[in-house]
Formats: sequence, C-alpha cells, structure tokens
Amino acid sequence: MRELTFGAMVLRLTLAMLCGGTIGYGRSRKERPAGLRTYMLVCLGAASAVLVSLYLYQMLNGMWEEITKEAGSKFDAARIAAQTIAGIGFLGAGIIIKVRHFQVSGLTTATGLFAAVCMGLACGFGFYECAVPALVIVAVVLNVMSPLEGEFKRKLRNLTLTVEFDKVGDIETIRQALEGKDATIYDIDVEQPETTEKHYASAVFVIKLGKANHSHSSMVTTVAELKCVHGVSEIIA
Repeated sequence: MRELTFGAMVLRLTLAMLCGGTIGYGRSRKERPAGLRTYMLVCLGAASAVLVSLYLYQMLNGMWEEITKEAGSKFDAARIAAQTIAGIGFLGAGIIIKVRHFQVSGLTTATGLFAAVCMGLACGFGFYECAVPALVIVAVVLNVMSPLEGEFKRKLRNLTLTVEFDKVGDIETIRQALEGKDATIYDIDVEQPETTEKHYASAVFVIKLGKANHSHSSMVTTVAELKCVHGVSEIIA
C-alpha cells in the first residue's frame, strides 16, 4: 500500500473519493453551495495531483534518469501538491460572498474544501494514518459542532440585531428601549436600502447584554414590540 503500484493508486483514489464524499454528503443535506460531488472531485483531484508528482519523480529517477541528467533538469515532487493548495484558495475565495446585514457566507464551505484538499493530498501520498483520523475529525466538526456552536453563541452576552424601522429618527427610540433592558450598545451601523422599492430603514445594533437580563429572545421581543419596528432578527455569525 505504500509503494506506487496500480493497486495502491486505486486504493488511494478510492479513499480520497470516500473522504470527500463523506464530508460532502453532510454539506449537501444542509443545502450548502458545495455538496457531495464538489467535495468528492476536490479530494479526488488533490490525490491525483500527488500521484502525478510521485509518478514523475519515480520516472525521472528511473527510466528517464539519463535524459534528465543530459537536460540538467531538476524536479521537486512536492511542487504540484503545493500548487494544488494554492489553487483551492481561488475556489474558496469564489465561494465566500457578502450577504445582507454585513454578514459573510461561505467561510465554512471554503475551509471545508481546504480540509478536503489536504485529506486528498494525504491519501495520495499514502499517509493513511493522517487521512482517516482527519476525515473523522472534520466530519464531527462540520456535522456535530454546528448546532452546538449556535447554542453556545446564543448563551453569550454579546448580541447583534438587524432591525427594520420607519425612519432614521426611530434609532433613538430603539436605543432607549435596549438601554432600558440594561443593555450596552457598542455600535450602530445604518444600512442603505438595496433597492428603491424598499421603504423601511434598517440598522445593525451591536449590543452587550446586562448580567441581570441576558436572554437573547427577550431582547429580540422587546425590540419587535416597538411600534416603529417592522422586523428584527439576530445575526449569528
């Protein structure tokens, strides 16, 4: 399994495909931009790049050795693998986008693809002791930790709300309502309407809740009950 034989190559490519497919399946169920096939192809492609590197290294130091010496060429077996990691950066950057209310979407997907590439490289090199544990850990992080992270953030005293209201002057009313609940406002970002059809003003409030009242749902309800407010939602980054 360690030598570059046909059976070893099939094993490494299959393992890379399974690693990518396992991670991608969970992302597909959550309807993320990169799903089952994307992760499978990324991981499989990374393993293929490593196998090409190992094949070239073997040939340049074997059947093609005399030609290589005459040409005076040198080959770094890790170069293709390094360029593979650099290439996934462009793919990841294309997935990360800015959405409404100063939120960024796609960070987890991009980092998941990077992890899939690294697992594919490990499979290609035959580093099974790294690939298999990495698969288990990444799967746990993406599938198990996601709901736990959301629950943890909801228990923090830090809170970010996006609020839609009638006019900019209503910000003072919202501010007074928040401070009346023992909340400290750190920042208020007023947003420009995305289209001319949008009649409501909106702003993002960065808040720290008081020790006596640190319920996120209670604070959201307080703002939502204001007559000037047409919509309120919590931003969980």
